[in-house]
Amino acid sequence: MEVLTLLGKTLLLRPYVFIFLAIALATSTWFMGKQRTAIFFLLTWVTAFICEFSSTRTGVPFGWYSYNGSTVGQELYLSDVPFMDSLSFSFLLFTSYCLALVFLSPAHGRGPAMVIRADRALRTSFPVLGLTVMFFVLLDVVIDPVALRGDRWFLGKIYYYPDPGVHFGIPLANYVGWAVVGLVAFGLYQRLDRRLPDHGSNENIARRLLFGCALYYGILGFNLAVTFWIGEPLIGVTGILMYLPITAFLLLKLAGRLPAPAS
Repeated sequence: MEVLTLLGKTLLLRPYVFIFLAIALATSTWFMGKQRTAIFFLLTWVTAFICEFSSTRTGVPFGWYSYNGSTVGQELYLSDVPFMDSLSFSFLLFTSYCLALVFLSPAHGRGPAMVIRADRALRTSFPVLGLTVMFFVLLDVVIDPVALRGDRWFLGKIYYYPDPGVHFGIPLANYVGWAVVGLVAFGLYQRLDRRLPDHGSNENIARRLLFGCALYYGILGFNLAVTFWIGEPLIGVTGILMYLPITAFLLLKLAGRLPAPAS
């Protein structure tokens, strides 16, 4: 009962996290079915929690940091790690996967009429793994600097680095840790995906992927908006400049002017 009570408090304290999660779960179920969705999200959450549990004790793989326990009793913790924090990795990785597939999938037509066919060989390939992890880490490059300043918005000051890093207070090891989580979680998922019965190989999945991309940009926009709101324009502008070329290439892809890489 105590766990359920704390879970309810977490939902009330972090509604934006659960809104993003709910949209991601619905999109993922539409895109790849219930079984794959359950495996993907559970695998990512477990991987993220193990890595966070390890880092707060050994500094591996994110570098040394600590949760200060300021919200104990207000939200659910697993050991010293807030449940919502490790949970967030799952929908961030899923939206990064959708964006990677849009870039790398052969497409016919453009805009709303775009057609992308499900292709297991492509989605379990190394290029998709690499691009998914890259988009995953880049999203955190925007998220973590504003999260570190959580005392200036409704996140709250929930963690700190004993030795602040060079990127707006974030150590570079943190981004290496995110790459590790992405490589391990998504790499394992790809291996499992190869063994599961194939699903809808002739279906057009373009709209489903574009919903995932829209969620990716929704999360990005939310964090950039908070960055400017708390008076950190340099962090915000840096994030916008970083995403300008990615967004330009995405628009070219949607316009049918960016060919898929040769297989």
